[in-house]
Amino acid sequence: MFSGGTRAGTSLTIAVAALTLSSCGTPTDSDDDDGGGASAHSVMVAAPAQQNHLGDFAAPAQMTPHWAEPAEATGPAHWARVPGLGPETSARIPAETSQVLVASGPDANSDSGRLSFYSIEDGQWKKRKTFDIHNGKKGWLADRREGDKTSPVGVFTLSDAGGYKRDPGTALPYTQDDRLPSSATVAYGPEYERVFDYIIAIDYNRVPGTPPTDRTRPLGWDKGGGIWLHLDHDSGTNGCVTLKEKDLKWILGTIDPDAHPRIAMGPESQLQK
Repeated sequence: MFSGGTRAGTSLTIAVAALTLSSCGTPTDSDDDDGGGASAHSVMVAAPAQQNHLGDFAAPAQMTPHWAEPAEATGPAHWARVPGLGPETSARIPAETSQVLVASGPDANSDSGRLSFYSIEDGQWKKRKTFDIHNGKKGWLADRREGDKTSPVGVFTLSDAGGYKRDPGTALPYTQDDRLPSSATVAYGPEYERVFDYIIAIDYNRVPGTPPTDRTRPLGWDKGGGIWLHLDHDSGTNGCVTLKEKDLKWILGTIDPDAHPRIAMGPESQLQK
């Protein structure tokens, strides 16, 4: 885990508009919500949870790095159970964690729900705030695939943030990327320009400790990737979880890398197992 800091994006001499169209679909894909951006540390632009003719990503296939492992809860389970989480899910919250976000929907097919932020106070989990969210248009799925428009079910670390706008004061490592609004605009039109103003990467099929737009997929490309918390636009997503700007900024200002934060996400029935 990083203890905090800022990673500033730098310009890359690439044809952003053309690459965005190949990775984000076409401007006529108005029913698709998640656009794409580029990491200052990568040559190609990775599109977050993107549906097009090639699935989540229009990126070339790559071999799964033999050194890469998916982010999993490690060590002994936390002794206190987070409200709403059953024994199986709770067992994936490690003892070191003192902040947990729970994103849930009423059933496996729902594309909207709520996210609650919990922290340990006086030895007990206390709910700090609850927010309305949208998730995948096709609901939740543990064994999701690239382009299936579902959000992954599970418990994941939260280690990196970024966005088009400057760091709002988060303790997470933050990568500002000036190309994020143009990526969304070229793909979907001006109404999507602001959805990546702020981003928190969910460590599903990605390497923690890299910018949200990093395109490495440890589980392989068929599992999809680029699953983010980002700004809401009043509709289901292709895998990301979205919140209103004020709510996401509150999370950015509250989340603490030293708390080893986790997000548990899925339908309520699954999380209660």
